[in-house]
Amino acid sequence: MKWLKRLFTVFLFFLIILLFPVGVITYKGYQRYEAALEEESLDVKINRIQSNPHYTTLDQLPETYLNAVVAVEDKRFYSHPGIDPISLMRAVRNNIRAGALIEGGSTISQQLAKNLYFVDDTSIVRKAAEAMMTMVLESKYTKNEILEIYVNCIYFGESYYCVYDASMGYFGKSPSEMSEYESTILAGVPNAPSAYAPTVNMNLAIERQHKVLESMVREGYLTQEEMEVIKASGVQAE
Repeated sequence: MKWLKRLFTVFLFFLIILLFPVGVITYKGYQRYEAALEEESLDVKINRIQSNPHYTTLDQLPETYLNAVVAVEDKRFYSHPGIDPISLMRAVRNNIRAGALIEGGSTISQQLAKNLYFVDDTSIVRKAAEAMMTMVLESKYTKNEILEIYVNCIYFGESYYCVYDASMGYFGKSPSEMSEYESTILAGVPNAPSAYAPTVNMNLAIERQHKVLESMVREGYLTQEEMEVIKASGVQAE
């Protein structure tokens, strides 16, 4: 039995070594989260976004656009609790395979938390604080409210920080007037505005749009035939 006690002692020792950094990061993340809320409460921040004259509600947005955003950004948005373990594990696996940080695994709720409070912070402590803020968002707002706030405060490039400004700037029309082609173009922009904005490189914007459309087909929002019609509508417009 001595060897069993020694094995347990060694196991406990290594467990403590592994858990200690996690505890430190969690504690510092909580401090960062508390500091962020002390600087400005979540209610005040959300109210300021919603008071923007260009704030666009979900019923003013094309269904194609909303489906495109969910399909390409966070396909399990309506079923996960704010953090998606499946996407997170996939991102870890892909990053290990690539030997670089190529995928974040963040949900729409996490991206909103980041945009609201931690946009200039890239540390691992920020990820912990972001996770805590995400849980608060999920507890205080419905999924549709989170999606609505999200599209009204994300960056679309060209100094456009909401879906209304982006739609007006890129297409010269309000979001409700966007075509399916324009909706799927715009849904792909926030992933990398400096590359995918239509005014930067239309070819890259279309490549990204095709990925958005393929995601919509995989998630059942479009059929293959409907996707081809949307693609063709852009060619005809040109």
